[in-house]
Amino acid sequence: MRRLVEQKKVVNRWREVEKKVADMAELVSLAEEDTPLRLEIESEIDNMSSYLDELELEMAFSGEYDARSAILSIHAGAGGTESQDWAQMLLRMYLRWAERRGYRAEVLDVSPGEEAGVKSVVISVTGDYACGYLKSEHGVHRLVRLSPFDADHARHTSFALVEVIPEAEADVDVKIEADDLRVDVFRSSGPGGQHMQKTSSAVRLTHLPTGLVVTCQSERSQYQNKETALRILQSRLLDLELAKRVEERARLKGKRITAGWGNQIRSYVLHPYKMVKDHRTNYQTSNTDVVMDGELDDFITAYLRSGLGREE
Repeated sequence: MRRLVEQKKVVNRWREVEKKVADMAELVSLAEEDTPLRLEIESEIDNMSSYLDELELEMAFSGEYDARSAILSIHAGAGGTESQDWAQMLLRMYLRWAERRGYRAEVLDVSPGEEAGVKSVVISVTGDYACGYLKSEHGVHRLVRLSPFDADHARHTSFALVEVIPEAEADVDVKIEADDLRVDVFRSSGPGGQHMQKTSSAVRLTHLPTGLVVTCQSERSQYQNKETALRILQSRLLDLELAKRVEERARLKGKRITAGWGNQIRSYVLHPYKMVKDHRTNYQTSNTDVVMDGELDDFITAYLRSGLGREE
């Protein structure tokens, strides 16, 4: 039923395009001597052209789960407080990107930094083809800037690892047996008020057959944290299963990499000049402020059109 709904959405979008094109074709003959109408049609054609470009990209998605919503994780890497602040900046960038595209983004779990930023954060991005678009972001992101945490304002390089996996559907993609799950509860260690810190609301799930561990402490209730942790665990088990099918983890998440020198997929340079460059496609821009405000579509499009994310 899920697949049927997805296919109906695709068909309906193309039927909508077909109808709009037919309507514009009828109006063209009337617009020769009607300047306002001609300008309106020209604007509609421009909008339709952009919409068709987007549909063309979606047709290029070949991954089995590209049409799904996504679970995106950000982990601060080498650089201490600097990298934790960088992870926080990336979080804002992806939340703004999701907002621009009309996706619903929800922070599922966050581990705050000791002085600033976050050590790690997990968010869900809900919407059609969220996983297909965001898979271009999987990898190490490098930041070069004058440090706001250094009294000498020296130039620092920070790293953060971004991981993207498809969101699993409970009891359809992955079924977790109760005997395979160990549940531990503990007190929340982060900010959130006295209630969270005085009660054992944080949850740690351990999947015994695989050894995967997921913790969640962002919600006030133990039940909510358990449900969120289970949601993340199901998606990670799905990712593990997909990797097994091709006998290498690089199929979906790529090989296990560290957030440090030599592994970056994209560099964000704020000093001594301004530039964001993707090292896989060589696409770059000097408008760093717009990129950090969530304008990532040009980078994502360049990646998808390059064929780098195409399934073998």
